[in-house]
Amino acid sequence: MYHFIVNPASSSGKGAILWKEVEKVLMDRQVPYVLYMTDGYGAARKFAEDITKTDEEVTIIVCGGDGTMNEVVCGIRDFSLVTLGCLPIGSSNDLTRDLGLPKDHKLMLERILKPEKIVPMDIGCLNYTGGMKRFSVSMGIGFDAAICHEALHSKIKDTLNKIGLGKLTYLGIALKQLASARNIGATIILDDERQIHVDRIMFVTSMIHRYEGGGFMFCPEADYSDGLLDILVVGDISKGKVLAVLPSAMKGTHTKTPGMNTYRAKKVVIRTEEPMPVHVDGESAGIQSEVSVTIEAKQVRMIL
Repeated sequence: MYHFIVNPASSSGKGAILWKEVEKVLMDRQVPYVLYMTDGYGAARKFAEDITKTDEEVTIIVCGGDGTMNEVVCGIRDFSLVTLGCLPIGSSNDLTRDLGLPKDHKLMLERILKPEKIVPMDIGCLNYTGGMKRFSVSMGIGFDAAICHEALHSKIKDTLNKIGLGKLTYLGIALKQLASARNIGATIILDDERQIHVDRIMFVTSMIHRYEGGGFMFCPEADYSDGLLDILVVGDISKGKVLAVLPSAMKGTHTKTPGMNTYRAKKVVIRTEEPMPVHVDGESAGIQSEVSVTIEAKQVRMIL
C-alpha cells in the first residue's frame, strides 16, 4: 500500500496537474494507494502523523517540494517503519537535486513502484526557543533565512513559477536583503568544544545535502548519510564581496573565498548578538538569537 501526500499548490498549482498524471498510471495498473491532498500549511505533517501512528511498515510518497517534504519528515513518528519516496514539483527541489532523482515524473514513478535502490539518509534537528523542527536539506540563520521568509509571502514568486522563472524571485529578494543586512556578531560552537566568533555575521547554514536555495551548492562536500552536519559560516566579509562571490556557489567554488568557511560537526550551537531569521528547508522557524542543531544519522530510508 502506497500513501501519497500531494501538495496541489506546489509550484503554483503544478502539483495538481502532476497528480492527475500519476493517478491515471496508478489506476491503470491497479496499484493500491491512499491519497492525502493537502489544503494548507501543516496538513502534510498531520497526514504523516496519522499514517505512522500504528506499528505497521508504510511507504509514503511526497508529491511536492522541499517544504512539503519538511512537513512530512517533521510528522513521522517512527522512521524505522517508513520508506520515503518523492515526486519533485517544488520551486527549489534541492533534496531531489542532490539525490540525483530524475525530473521526469513518469520515470521517477517507475522507480517508486519498482524500487531497485533504497538508501539511508540523515535528518537534522533544530532546537530553538518555542520548539523543535526536523529538516531533511538544511537550516540557516541570517541572510539565507531572511530570503526564505520573504519568499514564502511573495506574490511575484507565484507568477514567475508559472512561467518557469521562479529562481528570479530568490535573486531579487537576495539583493534586497543584502542591501538591508546589518552588522551583527555571532558565536558558533561545534560539538560543545570549538568556538568560532564572527564580528559581522551574514549567515550560518547547517546542511545535510549539498544544495539549498534552488541550486546553491553551499556545502559542496556534504554527504547525506555520513552522520555529520556540514556547516557554512559567512561572516567578516563585505556585502559587495558576498554579492560578487554568490554566483560561484552554484558550482561550490565559493569556499575558496576568505570569510566563507566550512566545518563539520555532529552538533552546532549558534548564538547571535541580536535575533535573526531562521529557516528549516526554506520554511520559517521564526526569529531567534540562539539555536542548537544536531543530526540523527541514517534515519530515513529513501527510494532513489
